[in-house]
Amino acid sequence: MTVTPTTAATGAPRAGHRTSRRSITLRPGTWLVWTALAFFFVNLLGVLGSVVLNSFGTTWFKGWLPHDYTLSAYQQAWTEFNLGQVMWVTVEVTFLVVVLSLALAVPASYALARRDFPGKRAVLVLFVLPILVPPIAYGIPLATVLYKFHLAGTLTGVVIANLVPSIPFVVFTMTPFIEQIDPQLEAAARMCGASTRAVFFRILAPLLLPGMLAAGILVTVRTFGMFELTFLTSGPDSQTLIVSLFSAAFSAGIRTPQSIDAMAVIYTASMTVLLLIALRFVNPTQLVARSTD
Repeated sequence: MTVTPTTAATGAPRAGHRTSRRSITLRPGTWLVWTALAFFFVNLLGVLGSVVLNSFGTTWFKGWLPHDYTLSAYQQAWTEFNLGQVMWVTVEVTFLVVVLSLALAVPASYALARRDFPGKRAVLVLFVLPILVPPIAYGIPLATVLYKFHLAGTLTGVVIANLVPSIPFVVFTMTPFIEQIDPQLEAAARMCGASTRAVFFRILAPLLLPGMLAAGILVTVRTFGMFELTFLTSGPDSQTLIVSLFSAAFSAGIRTPQSIDAMAVIYTASMTVLLLIALRFVNPTQLVARSTD
């Protein structure tokens, strides 16, 4: 019996259609997962959208949208909360924490990757504790010590407090990068007469630059969004943006909701830009794979 082209042509789509219908009916969990994700993102967009609209709106008592739009809330927030100084303090704290974390953690990462010494496991446990333990758990004793030495309430105290979780974070980010570098490259450079400084700056530094860039970006995002340690150790002139936002929302006094929402939009937009930059240069899956090898 011969099969005509018409039968073959019409039979294949029916089989494929039957297979797709079977896969859909046999996977009800897929529909539940996608429904839950859609419900979550719809609520998230609703919350963010209401804050953004309220920051631009004048009055919003009836209907789905404000009656009129203006930028006066942003101007009011900029002058009332002194956002110029707050943004500068945030950038200054973030920059200092990133630079000091890289300067202190990269040599420590090299020692952990290249050397075996007594108590190495204990050192690794000490490094991992500030990452695993919630910041508020050690933030209060740390703030007490900083207040005792008159460092709390200053920019120096905020930087020191943020270094406590940032340095271990850089160590665990950089150690896998250093372990992937062949030690024979350093040995060959030393055999050719290169000094320790030349080996570091001419051999290791170019190879470590991608890891340092990734660690620096991740520390930037972490420091920019760190609330607990900064809140416990900052003063009136050393508050970052997230602490200033919390103070504006919950401190005593009458403040317009539009100005607080405008401040929240500025923080969310800044954090979103940092996260996009981090995802542009850092692949989280590769970072986890390197750390677990």
